[in-house]
Amino acid sequence: MNAQMTNHVPTLDIRRFESDRGAFIAELGAAYREWGFAGIRGHGIPQALIDGAYDAFVRFFALPAETKMRYHQPGTGGARGYTPFGVETAKDSRYPDLKEFYHIGRELPPGSKFAEVMAPNVWPDVVPEFREHGLALYGALDALGSRVLRALALHIGLAEDFFADKTQFGNSILRPIHYPPITAPDVPNVRSGAHEDINFITLLVGASCAGLEVKSRKGEWVPFTSDADTIVVNIGDMLQRLSNHVYPSTTHRVVNPPGADARKPRYSVPYFLHPNPDVVLDPLPCCVTADNPRRYDTSITAHEYLQERLREIKLI
Repeated sequence: MNAQMTNHVPTLDIRRFESDRGAFIAELGAAYREWGFAGIRGHGIPQALIDGAYDAFVRFFALPAETKMRYHQPGTGGARGYTPFGVETAKDSRYPDLKEFYHIGRELPPGSKFAEVMAPNVWPDVVPEFREHGLALYGALDALGSRVLRALALHIGLAEDFFADKTQFGNSILRPIHYPPITAPDVPNVRSGAHEDINFITLLVGASCAGLEVKSRKGEWVPFTSDADTIVVNIGDMLQRLSNHVYPSTTHRVVNPPGADARKPRYSVPYFLHPNPDVVLDPLPCCVTADNPRRYDTSITAHEYLQERLREIKLI
């Protein structure tokens, strides 16, 4: 089915990238051009790995606040370690998001030129399995993200490996999130305010309850609750800029569920796949046409762009 003719976010089986490549690339590209979002199934990430990671993350968030704060890194913008409840604020929102989270970053090789801008990880020794499961899920999602980027490169006429040397040392983040139960009747904000992601693509693995909504081109909020075996993958602002908006970064939010579900915690684990810090986010020539003229006249690196956006959402 043509993704542009549906009224919901499409889900595609990524195994077709090998068995039915041309049609898969066309359908995936159409989904992202229309929605900026797609569900990816057939990804091959074992459910046991996902479940083990979730279990470790849930156990961490259940710890006392003073214990969790031992892994908070003040002044770093939450780049690594723990960020407490009520800090991050969606751009232009009056209220902070209703969540706490943890950041796991890339383990750089010794002597990496990016060590100055990519801090080492902070590991909570109070949950010994946290590191093992966190790194395993990080690696699995990084590999899946690279497969998605291969398909997106081909869709716009680039070499299949175009993104490979632009993301292998990307400042990518695995972010376990805990949205605590909502008990007050007059909470002034949704769990995560309407926003666009900063990075190249985001991969969201599992969510313990509904709540994700995607804003359609018509301005309607469309719920997107994926099946258990589906990973939600969406375009971020850096790829939108690089593709000159061929791939749109779509506004989305996490709403408060109605009734008794609001009094349940929600957990989710997005993986934010970033380019290498020194990648310049100039629009690609193949994405600049008479019908889609160049939208950006100034150059900016991925690291500069990230710092600019972190200030906007009040993390730095």
